[in-house]
Amino acid sequence: MSVTEALVNKLNECAEKLDFEEAFKLVRENHAELGKSLSPVGVRDALKKTTKDRLLLSFLDGAGFGEKPLDKAIVALEKLAGFTVNSLVLCDAWGLGKVKRVDDFYRRITVDFKTKRGHQFTYAAAVDMLESAPEGHILVMRECDRDAFDILLKEKPADFVKAVLKSWGDMPLPRLETVCEANGFVKSVNWKKFWETARAELRRDALVDIPVKRTDPIRLKATVEDYGDSWLTAFAHETDPKLILAGVREYVGQGKFKTADEPTKAKIGERLAFAVTAARKVDDALYARLATMVNTLGFATPAADEMRGYLWDRKRFVKAAALLPAKDVGAMIAFLACSDEAKAKLATAIPDFCFSAVSEIVSQFGKEESCRKAVGDLMRKPKAPATLTTLLVGKYEQFKDWAELPPLITLLTHAIALGEGRQSGETLKMQNLVRRLFADTKWLEKVFGWLSDADKALFFERFQASIAWDPSTHHAVVVRMTRIAPALESHLVKVEKKREYARVTSFRSFAMRKAEYLKLINEDMPENVRKIEFAKGFGDLSENAEYQYAKDEQRQLMQKQSIMQQDLEAVKPSDFSDATTEEVMPGVMVAIATAEGEKTYVILGEWDNDLDKGVISSKTRLAQNMLGKKAGDQFELPGAEGAVAFGTIKEIKPLSDEIREWMKLPAGMQI
Repeated sequence: MSVTEALVNKLNECAEKLDFEEAFKLVRENHAELGKSLSPVGVRDALKKTTKDRLLLSFLDGAGFGEKPLDKAIVALEKLAGFTVNSLVLCDAWGLGKVKRVDDFYRRITVDFKTKRGHQFTYAAAVDMLESAPEGHILVMRECDRDAFDILLKEKPADFVKAVLKSWGDMPLPRLETVCEANGFVKSVNWKKFWETARAELRRDALVDIPVKRTDPIRLKATVEDYGDSWLTAFAHETDPKLILAGVREYVGQGKFKTADEPTKAKIGERLAFAVTAARKVDDALYARLATMVNTLGFATPAADEMRGYLWDRKRFVKAAALLPAKDVGAMIAFLACSDEAKAKLATAIPDFCFSAVSEIVSQFGKEESCRKAVGDLMRKPKAPATLTTLLVGKYEQFKDWAELPPLITLLTHAIALGEGRQSGETLKMQNLVRRLFADTKWLEKVFGWLSDADKALFFERFQASIAWDPSTHHAVVVRMTRIAPALESHLVKVEKKREYARVTSFRSFAMRKAEYLKLINEDMPENVRKIEFAKGFGDLSENAEYQYAKDEQRQLMQKQSIMQQDLEAVKPSDFSDATTEEVMPGVMVAIATAEGEKTYVILGEWDNDLDKGVISSKTRLAQNMLGKKAGDQFELPGAEGAVAFGTIKEIKPLSDEIREWMKLPAGMQI
């Protein structure tokens, strides 16, 4: 008798005894063998013969036997069998819930969640969206033992974090914060204090690994590593340079390296040398971390000069700094700065460096005259490095005695320029930091305390003249400055509130948009419905790519239809007959002067655009920057990310006959 025949005979015996549990155990453990001779539907029918329980029979019919592979159907059945009345379940969307009812006729499971009472799931949805809540889950503790939960949260924050990690698995810090806030464990305003307290305790816990980078996961270990022979043997065969570095750091952090014997140190040195070679031309940041570790531990191989040379070449040290945590940036800077020539190279690279690297250079070598001179020379240039500007104005109290620096008003002028326009990358980060500084009343008070009366007025007037700051932020800072120094009110320039314009577009563009909308609802959406119906014929919807693509397209079309409908109701067609040439507004032609010469634009409504005729929408950034301006006024020109340039309004003219003809309703179209 074959193995399969023996299993089938056992299933028949279970059917005679109506022993579902034994039969299901048999199927779970031997589904691969049973699948050779029985189809998923055949397995289901064999199991149905072992019970007369209506609920179990409904689970068997709803688990997807015949629609899913046998192993997945078995998992689904096991899940459904666990969803009994009053059992606790977890849902990614709703959190913890309690099963209120299981309806074997309609095959639905009703669950009470904290924020969603009586929510119904089909069996298929329950399998996909619900999990039986394990006893040790933190949400189960909150539900079943609120006192223990509160004590853990308030008195043992480190243990609470460990309980969260056990419940959801290892996760990076931002994800941990999101989980705690989303589930109401810790309010957003209290998170920083909570995490600082928990982290201090977790760092002393040998079972918790807190990474240097916020994006790496915080990990819970099963056991405490003793760093004995087994650890050393495993480490000696490790080939992943990241894991080699992590292992050495942990080993050193536990104080084991100082007392290690020479053979052990030799193995560590050999693995580090291997990791340095493996990281070469693959990961510059990892190479820098490994190089500093080799140097710190005093290993002669690879040679320090060789590793420095690799980092100097092609400015790899700049790329590495941008990817390293601040602590590792400082170690790399110290490793590279082995001579006066090397320090000079680092100072020369300040404009290319990230903020943490610039901060480390100034911190480590700020007492040296050569460093101060290099910093002073950079700040006297017409455009100073964003990182250096942010550092100096933010911590000016530390640098105000540097004779090599230009006056504070020069630094502040650079800071104002940094706050202007759209930036990207590291410069955008610096812009945000500078804007926060200007919003800080205490910082402004200190700045005004260091400035002379003449420089205060100059600073205030320069900031007022800056037209590229966010208007609300600009106004708030101006008001803040006048409160700190009331005498500046005499230098205040009154700014008229920008006019708001009706939401309009030309008859031509309105008709074309409406035609696009009608095509969407009369052609595109019905065609999508046909695609969905056709895709259903390919079988199991959960593994049907054509069906999923069609449903995704349906969601996009419905979203587009909703947006277009709202726009067509809000935007009105217009001939712009009420436009005047007193200022730039929708319905005029504008001649502007730029560094590249003169250009003429036609500003019309929201949906108008024809670059060949110079027509631009009133919603474009260029048009928005010109609206409300008069002849002779300046405005910001949109350009490449980080670039700030300005144009001047030369003349505002009425629309030409050609443009008015272009705006008319095209023949054969309706609105």
